[in-house]
Amino acid sequence: MTVERTEARRFPVGLLLVAAPVLLVAVFVLLPAIAAIVSTLRPDAAGWSFSAYARFFGDRLSTGNLLFTLVSTLVTSSALLLLCLPIALYLRFSSGRLPTFVQSVAVFPLFVPGIIVGYALIRFMGPNGTIQTVLHAIGINGFRSPYLTPVGTVIGLVWEGIPLTLLILLSGLAQVPDAAIEAARDVGAGGLRILTGIILPLIRNSLTVAFSLSFLGVFGAFTMPYLLGPASPEMMGVFMQRTFSELQDPLQAQTQAVMCFLFCAVVGVIYVRSVARSRRKSA
Repeated sequence: MTVERTEARRFPVGLLLVAAPVLLVAVFVLLPAIAAIVSTLRPDAAGWSFSAYARFFGDRLSTGNLLFTLVSTLVTSSALLLLCLPIALYLRFSSGRLPTFVQSVAVFPLFVPGIIVGYALIRFMGPNGTIQTVLHAIGINGFRSPYLTPVGTVIGLVWEGIPLTLLILLSGLAQVPDAAIEAARDVGAGGLRILTGIILPLIRNSLTVAFSLSFLGVFGAFTMPYLLGPASPEMMGVFMQRTFSELQDPLQAQTQAVMCFLFCAVVGVIYVRSVARSRRKSA
């Protein structure tokens, strides 16, 4: 009875603690999202209409930019997992000064503003940049810079997303018990078998969370696509800004934002389900 009374007292306190952030999310995220959806479905006083979305899907530029954003996001998110997972495994199962140095270098972009990273990458891989200068000095010509190409966008977004993805994977790997690894080694399991049979199943939720957060961050990115990406096709963040400010078409900008919101909402549901599943397992 005493435990039940204590839990009953904590319940209102917990609700009060989460009330402020929930209210902020509702006011600054949910209400504007709902207002944007309503305004695109009711562009004038004539009534409800899907004309804004018909115009969006009837425009090859809009659908091309949406497809380009989706493909770039999937490629970037997959590249982040493929790049960060080996680093996280090395950091988890190694000790000494070298792993500490590697982790410091890997999380360094977290403390550098994105616009500075973008301009640094321009000077590094752009025309007459560091790469081209070094290659020309050793007699290699014909270097084609990824600057202002889709590859340049992916490179910038991968560089910017490494710290968060790596930290999430390290957090998941920290939950892998050393006893399970040692037991598998004792029965003759190799490194690949341990990875596929023990480690990956145990960090499945962390992989899902890392992919979801990287997807959400990349899909709505603006700075890197604006600085490093091509003029056409464009990522949706740059496309929305140009539609609103240069073309002065707020209705289509809102329609583009709603389409981005719907794609991100699907990934957000996957993220929430993964977190809820992890909490149930912990309980």
